Amino acid sequence: MATEYNFTQIYCNFSSQSRNQSDCSDDAIRLQIIDIVIVILYLVMSMALGFYLSTKHETAADYFLASRSTKWPFVGLSLFASNVSSSSLVGLAGDAYSTGISVYNYEWFATIVLIFIAVMCIPNMLEMELFTMPEFLEKRYNVGTRYYFSLLTIFLNIFGGVAGSLYAGALVLKMIFPKLELWHTIAILAVIAGVYTITGGLKAVIYTDALQAIILLFGSLMISAYALVEAGGWHAVKEEVPPDFLSLVRPVDDPGVPWTGLITGLPLLGLFYWCFNQTIAQRVLSSKDVSHGRIGCLLAGLLKLPVLFIMVLPGTMAKVIYPDLPKADFVYPILLLNLLPTGALGIVLSGFLAALMSQVDSILNSTSTLVTMDFVKKFKPDLQDRQLMNIGKFITFLCMVLSVCWAPFLGKIDSLFQFLQKLLSYLIPPVMSLFLGGFFWKGANSRGAILALILGNVWGIAMFVIIEVLELFYIHFLHVAAILFVLSFLVLVSASLISDISNTEAQMKIVWSSKKFVDEVKATKEIPIWRHYLFHCLLLTLITLVIVGCFW
Repeated sequence: MATEYNFTQIYCNFSSQSRNQSDCSDDAIRLQIIDIVIVILYLVMSMALGFYLSTKHETAADYFLASRSTKWPFVGLSLFASNVSSSSLVGLAGDAYSTGISVYNYEWFATIVLIFIAVMCIPNMLEMELFTMPEFLEKRYNVGTRYYFSLLTIFLNIFGGVAGSLYAGALVLKMIFPKLELWHTIAILAVIAGVYTITGGLKAVIYTDALQAIILLFGSLMISAYALVEAGGWHAVKEEVPPDFLSLVRPVDDPGVPWTGLITGLPLLGLFYWCFNQTIAQRVLSSKDVSHGRIGCLLAGLLKLPVLFIMVLPGTMAKVIYPDLPKADFVYPILLLNLLPTGALGIVLSGFLAALMSQVDSILNSTSTLVTMDFVKKFKPDLQDRQLMNIGKFITFLCMVLSVCWAPFLGKIDSLFQFLQKLLSYLIPPVMSLFLGGFFWKGANSRGAILALILGNVWGIAMFVIIEVLELFYIHFLHVAAILFVLSFLVLVSASLISDISNTEAQMKIVWSSKKFVDEVKATKEIPIWRHYLFHCLLLTLITLVIVGCFW
């Protein structure tokens, strides 16, 4: 059974100034009028924008891919907002509280992955005119691989992404309104995020994401500043917390992110999430052209770098302010509710809700796209665009209901962030062997792909049972991801080499070509160096290395 917590009492026990109430025996932690007004204005503004954009789509491409006309600022802001969810805010601060800032390795590594995607992947992705990333597997291998990956993504979206964000959001609101049942709070949040997603499609999601990203960044900056002051400044933090808590490179036996995980499992999870995960890839697929897709990715990579200072380090600062919290996932809501003055709380709470709604609306929309385009349209190819959009809306609603039912059970998980990473580590490596093998090697074929999926998943399930359920021995999940990927890739290569199946000319065109890349670079040699995307990639890489070096 999940541990039951008295949220009001937890708030009172760790409150140094009881900013919202004079009597901790009261039933609720009251928001001031100005905080409530700020939150309501934000919610009304987001939903109004979503409803306005709901009148702007007439075709399936309008609804599911924003007419393939999204410009780079909105691509970048939406990528960032879709990634940094309420579960990220709660999970990053919680992991930083319990194990230190090594959790930031997921963030800065995302910048490197986004640079790789901008240089290597985006031209092929847009040239193929994909609706979904599973569609890539069908064009490269066969329809069975498409169905498998689509079903897997739908499962991860509903029971990991949406449910995790709803639970994290409810955790915060439960402290403000403790009389509400947890599942009531989850349902309310789902309805708020789901309504404009159902009506507005991807265009509504992207434009509201852009607004929400700005509010999220500003709100996170505020809570970081107040936490630093309450902790007594940076010098006090360095004096009070163990030195390894402020180090990104950790020993092999570290429970957070061992240094070996940086070169094994982390690249796999990062590349899957940022390139082949439908929720994220859908923003890139909606880009106006290759240039807008590339610059949008680089903007998202740039926005990932400050996460250390505004989302991760506040969790480490909380180690100084509140050293004895009963659960790490309480760090963020305690900081939010206890430190911020009137007005600032309303802004930061709006930023938190922005993070929640950005990921929920993004995942709901991408799941709807997967079901509609990978299954409904395949079996009913004669359906009109209006019918496809209506089916997509119904699927969005259904996914929202399933997520609401599952979300309360996530209270049994010790670390929400690590739970989500473990899901990927055991399930994604076989699929990644297909994507990387198919993208960079012409010899990969459908027989090798099917065998890699079957055997990779058998090994993944077996390792999960042995390591996580029976606990016969311990291997960090990042190492598990690398092991499963290598095994699956070896099957893909060996089975492809010994089979007599030949790839078609269309399948060969999908594979990355060094000659095509060189020709493209030569074609852009007249562009001033400061405007060239490769220069931006180099500059962003250097900034990333400087930050990592400072916290080595």
